[in-house]
Amino acid sequence: MNNDSLLRLAMELKATGYFFTTVTPATHARVNSRLQGNWATNLTDVFGWSRPFRQELIAPQLFEAMRHANVLSLQGDGWISRVRASTLHGQLFLHSAYPTTASDAIFFGPDTYRFTNVIAQHLAGDAQVRRAVDIGCGAGPGAVLIALERPLAQVFAVDINDMALRYSAVNACLAGAARVVTQSSDLLDNVEGDFDLIVANPPYLLDVQQRIYRHGGGSFGEGLSLAIVSQAKTRLALGGTLLLYTGTAIIKGHDRFRTAVASLLGGSNLEWDYQELDPDVFGEELDEPAYAGVDRIAAVLLRARRTRL
Repeated sequence: MNNDSLLRLAMELKATGYFFTTVTPATHARVNSRLQGNWATNLTDVFGWSRPFRQELIAPQLFEAMRHANVLSLQGDGWISRVRASTLHGQLFLHSAYPTTASDAIFFGPDTYRFTNVIAQHLAGDAQVRRAVDIGCGAGPGAVLIALERPLAQVFAVDINDMALRYSAVNACLAGAARVVTQSSDLLDNVEGDFDLIVANPPYLLDVQQRIYRHGGGSFGEGLSLAIVSQAKTRLALGGTLLLYTGTAIIKGHDRFRTAVASLLGGSNLEWDYQELDPDVFGEELDEPAYAGVDRIAAVLLRARRTRL
């Protein structure tokens, strides 16, 4: 699998008019469980629902593009794609196929749509962006959206996952976001300078397997999010903004992440506000021992702005 072959595949798929909105893993499992035989009947089944298909379903040039990209796996007397494709804000993004069980899987789902909507709302105003960074970029939707909305800005897409950087580079090229720079970095450790916009949609769950895209660390998955807040405090330019979309465990009505944020940002040169966007996400995680005593997991947005040096 290399960038050129993945890009060719993405271009072939985009040319078909393909469209797919990616759902949660729980919904994906429920929808697929309804099927008799489970064989794909269209491109959405192949590249969206990750269902097995027979070669004659796919146009020859698209099948060859899949072969050259090395994304085909045998499945009975047919095949299954190891990549999935989703559409968002008019663009197509390649990412990992369902189920995302590999340690380096690239996740894409409802959180991605909420996260990019937050960015779009911010950029709909007159926000000046010369340098921006998407921390833990995954498939790159945050970085791509910023680059398309602010075409003169230098935009970094950073991640510790090489697979994420590969997908981000391909997806940026497909979207025509030429100023996106992919960079291997643990948070902001390997990128220099200050930023007018820092965005992040980090892992915020406790994952027994500690998969990169899911495991946030800390007591209830908040560790990585707090680390991002700590770095943003020192890396935002004057007037710069942090948009952190994440999740938080609510325990007996108490949001421990918000309390920790208040402690981190209290007395700093950042003004901030905090919003609960969805009161109940990934409810199935509450069955896990790590979440014993947790009432719910909420999706939240932290917006912080540097107002003085």
